[in-house]
Amino acid sequence: MPYKLSATLTGHTSDACSTQAYVRALSTPADDLILSTSRDTTAIVWRRDPTAAKFASDSVFHASSRYVNAVTYLPPTADAPKAGFAVTGDQDGVINVYSLEPAKDDPDYCLLGHTGNVCGLRTTTGGNIISCSWDSTARVWKNFNSAYELKGHENSVWDVLAVNEDEFITASADKTIKLWQQHKVVHTFPGHNAVVRSLALIPDIGFASCADNEIRVWSLGGDLVYTLTGHTSFIYRLAVLPNGDLVSSSEDRSVRVWKGASSTSISSSSYSYYKADGECSQVLVHPAISVWTVSTLPNGDIVSGSSDKNVRIFSASEERWAPAEEIKAYEDVIAQQSLSTHDVEQVKVETMDALKQPGKKVGQTLLVLNGDVTEVHHWDGSVWEKIGERAEAPSGDDKPKTFFEGKEYDYVWNVALEDGEPSLKLPYNVSDNPAAAAQRFLERNNLPLTYVNTIVDYIYQNTPGQTLGGADGAQYVDPYTGEQARSVSSTRPSRYQSSAASRPTAPASSYVDPYTGASRYTGTPTPAAAPASNYMDPYTGASRYSGASQQAAAPPKPTGVLPVLQPVLLKEGNLVQMRAKLHQYNDDLRNEISTSSLAFYPEEDRSIDEAFAYVQKCAAGKRPTNPLANVHVDSVISVLERWPVSLRLPVLDLARLIVASCPEAVKGPTLKERLFACLFKAAEWPTPWVKSPTKPAEVNVMLVLRALANVVQEGSGAADGPWLGEVLKVVSEARYATLSPGQRKPLATMLLNVSCVTLFTPLDAQGRALHASMIFQVLDEEKTDSESVYRALVGLGNIIYASKQQKNPLDGAQAAQVTRSMRDLPSRFPEDRIRNIIVEISALLVAGIL
Repeated sequence: MPYKLSATLTGHTSDACSTQAYVRALSTPADDLILSTSRDTTAIVWRRDPTAAKFASDSVFHASSRYVNAVTYLPPTADAPKAGFAVTGDQDGVINVYSLEPAKDDPDYCLLGHTGNVCGLRTTTGGNIISCSWDSTARVWKNFNSAYELKGHENSVWDVLAVNEDEFITASADKTIKLWQQHKVVHTFPGHNAVVRSLALIPDIGFASCADNEIRVWSLGGDLVYTLTGHTSFIYRLAVLPNGDLVSSSEDRSVRVWKGASSTSISSSSYSYYKADGECSQVLVHPAISVWTVSTLPNGDIVSGSSDKNVRIFSASEERWAPAEEIKAYEDVIAQQSLSTHDVEQVKVETMDALKQPGKKVGQTLLVLNGDVTEVHHWDGSVWEKIGERAEAPSGDDKPKTFFEGKEYDYVWNVALEDGEPSLKLPYNVSDNPAAAAQRFLERNNLPLTYVNTIVDYIYQNTPGQTLGGADGAQYVDPYTGEQARSVSSTRPSRYQSSAASRPTAPASSYVDPYTGASRYTGTPTPAAAPASNYMDPYTGASRYSGASQQAAAPPKPTGVLPVLQPVLLKEGNLVQMRAKLHQYNDDLRNEISTSSLAFYPEEDRSIDEAFAYVQKCAAGKRPTNPLANVHVDSVISVLERWPVSLRLPVLDLARLIVASCPEAVKGPTLKERLFACLFKAAEWPTPWVKSPTKPAEVNVMLVLRALANVVQEGSGAADGPWLGEVLKVVSEARYATLSPGQRKPLATMLLNVSCVTLFTPLDAQGRALHASMIFQVLDEEKTDSESVYRALVGLGNIIYASKQQKNPLDGAQAAQVTRSMRDLPSRFPEDRIRNIIVEISALLVAGIL
């Protein structure tokens, strides 16, 4: 019997940044139990009512303040003898373990150790938990304690399997799969050409893996048994049915069922005797943009979770099918969807008579002209099923072609990959394969191919026909974690520009909203009016920095990267959510008698709303003529000084945006000093320095570092007097190796921005030496983040360049340290931009500038 809709489970709600919840993970340990997690920060326990034979929400765990991206089931133990545990993993790297009986919102255990998003969880029959994370590791937990760490992958670990109590398999963004014996790698499976996203154990054979739109089945000995293709976009999850059939979910809106392999071999080591049908037996199309996850029940039913918030159950048993009218309504919704050209195979359009002939294979797509509408049908094995209508490509007067590099395109987008950097041209024709177009874009701009899915998502969101049921998800968020992809930088020097005239919402960013984990709010900053000066940056048109009387003449801009004159300003942020959170905290304080005196005073309420309005207009490219004044900064200081530590985060973030958007607001006498003294105190900056003990403390310190990076710019007076040197002393107490990844990039950005300022207003000898030593720390101690290293290198190059202009060379020890710190960088970070900037710095040294 074919699979048909059995039930639709609704309960997950929208997340904070869109109208969708994105069901991210499923666990289906029993016929009457389903666990699901979502971007809405919850995990839901669904149980089948034995009397009505329907699933209903039994309990809801608020498992995180951010996205919950992984879930598994831990069978009963002495502590939970009846129902067992639900285990969840979130975006902060926290694993929570909840008893299912009694069910309560507080976890029984909290497993800490991962430093990045937990994206995969499994359990063993012996009661161990296996987790994997974006921190490039997997971990094995015994008795709710970390037993050992699986370290060996070079990038995020997306999924993990437990073969038995001591053998594990991991899949990674480094395109490899590894087999582990406890914590040691015993075999590496190469072969995939992209991120390996999911794994599934296949009895009597080995396991399956998926990358891009391809599934591979392996023996545990390392043999590739067979390959399955058919999906037209990224495959996100694999599962196995009780009969051995594979199930996969994909970005192409579908779940596919693949016929399993039957063993006729008398030798388990010889896989040439395994006969794989290698055929798709059914395609289950969903009325959603993506099907993020799929799992199977012991009774053979299939459970899916998709981007429209819903969990769906499909059954091959007629007694568990939904009522006929419900199935008909579901099929009608699917038939009414609009599919863009790239969602269907590029085949010729047939007449309606073509539907009278059977399909050649399950999942075959057929385009038929029905009047003026081109319908999309697919063969489900017995009948042609309408799955939508094709959205025609723009043409003629409705959408003129755009020229780019001598060719015509339907679209040429301006895409900014990080705030403060110029946009890149992304050309696209609707007849193109999105993945191929994304790959060409990345290769043309010397960007890592790991971002291909980011660009594909951007293409889907900006071409007709891809949005099903509304224009949801307009901003890009990574489909597995809600996390933005790591920042990317081009080899071109002009990427560091803070005054781009226009910048659309970007598909990637290093910023993660500290309240929701959502994508950043990308503003459109307007260049400030240039002060009187005859110097103009040939890359940006910006004026040189104005400063104190000791400033040097603006250096001429030679060919190459150095010097970089424009700072990188960290202006991104979810202003709507930030403001809402701030007022929520204020209302909470006001409504309690014991804390009512801490709430905003009327003048503070007004000043803070004016500050938000100013920042909002700047983000929209409409900078007000009247800048913020001392009263606005004073209000921020006053609130920070009396609010509890747990409520300060949105106030710290507002301060960061004020100094970025209106640097003149802190230029008054002692105001900048008072503000940053308050920020250090509010974030509980440790003296002497120790690593941030909690996640909130870590985020608060990160925001102070971002504010420091933003204040080092023209108009703030940052370089006037001794203040900047004093701040460097405070920040230098934090050893780079003790900073979290979220804190490191703002620090590197601050060091870059300081170097931009000192091209015109030099630091004293002590300040310059301290500045250089902090840059050397980044170069010596950063092992994974090439963007931080690149920014530090640009800062170092600026220092060396300024030494020539200001006739104040570095001493011999510093010059020797420059060479030592750059020596092994090309091997650690084999990127053209790293190599090129090192060559340029080395040329300055060889030229005798020092």
